[in-house]
Amino acid sequence: MRDDHVKWFMLALAALTIMGSYYTYDSIAPVAGLLRDERGFTQSQIGLLNAVFNLPNIALALIGGILIDRIGAAKAILIASIICTIGATLTAVGEPYGLMLVGRLLFGLGNETLYIALLVGIAQWFHLGGGALAIALFFSMARVGSYSADKSTSWFAEVYAQGWQAPLWLAAGLTATGALTAFIYYLIDRKLPQLRAVGQRSDRFRLKDLTGFSRSFWYILWLNVLFASVFFPFRSTFSIQYFMDVKGMNLADAGTANSYVFAAAIFATPLFGLLADRIGRRASLLTFAAALMPLTFVLLATTDYGLWLTTILMGLSFSVIPAVIWPSTSMLVEKHRVGTAFGLINMIQSLGLAAANYGAGHLNDLFDAGPENPEGYDAMLLMFALLSLVAFISTVLLLMREWRQPAKGIEAREILQSDVSTQRH
Repeated sequence: MRDDHVKWFMLALAALTIMGSYYTYDSIAPVAGLLRDERGFTQSQIGLLNAVFNLPNIALALIGGILIDRIGAAKAILIASIICTIGATLTAVGEPYGLMLVGRLLFGLGNETLYIALLVGIAQWFHLGGGALAIALFFSMARVGSYSADKSTSWFAEVYAQGWQAPLWLAAGLTATGALTAFIYYLIDRKLPQLRAVGQRSDRFRLKDLTGFSRSFWYILWLNVLFASVFFPFRSTFSIQYFMDVKGMNLADAGTANSYVFAAAIFATPLFGLLADRIGRRASLLTFAAALMPLTFVLLATTDYGLWLTTILMGLSFSVIPAVIWPSTSMLVEKHRVGTAFGLINMIQSLGLAAANYGAGHLNDLFDAGPENPEGYDAMLLMFALLSLVAFISTVLLLMREWRQPAKGIEAREILQSDVSTQRH
């Protein structure tokens, strides 16, 4: 295999690994109704299944990022994928409820490190250019996993007809397949280390490794945290049940409606990644995408429009932000601190995800949301709208700062690694 083809093959392996992981993360929403009907779960218990996914990463995402910088991305990918497989298996066993929680906790513990390590690995293999397109293609495959989880209600209707457990075993099998592709990634990475970038490594972690990031980095961090705390709790936990209870859909139609956002992102995310590589204007793109999210929830809560408009708005936002935000982050920090930076973002993001998942479920229970009381979901939608608004404000501050340094900021077409030290103020 030619050297310039190796990085694309590594990208394909990374994409297949994350696809199974995202399917498993999103496997809770399609079975939420079955868990409520067959096992008597409350909405708080269902929300906790995804909240507990994020709990270990409040502390360990940062440790995982530091560990990636120390042991290398490939080894971290392999270890994390094995932990994910164990967690997905325990979730599928699922009884008692405590065991299911332990499974989701373990899956979350491995998944967050896996996610960070794969992003770092792609940044290393595409260090000579094309990083935004590569990460966008990576996220497209992640969206294939999420889209497949939503469509599984119709694609694998016979599996869902067997009850709550069979769909979770399907998810565990896909996670195990991801562990296999992670093993192949590890073997090739060990054989051809000269083809990827490796930053200078410090022998030990120092507290100052968490400081010295530019103000633009911190604005991006809060955008990432708030966007994730809105999008994933809604689309991956409560949306299908919301569509059924409020819009009167059946399970298959609700899963299909939810999948449109992910389906759009599969194709649109690489286009925005390519656009960011070609023209820059990354802060402008992020500001545009962030503005769509609060509008989406206001429309859901206050109008009787069909789902198409809100799906388009959320799909655009979901296509732009992941394609732009991670390459922008890696451009703002030194190569040897990329894992630490990604870990810091995901540590705070995990806290936001855990709080938003549980908070949304608690609001739904508090206001007795359900098919007999669809207005009970309004409090959840208002919470998501307010969080989206704060995320938008963060992008406006980012854009204002980047306009003041157009020659070297992330608005420029390129940013040199040597420019990073000049942005720490």
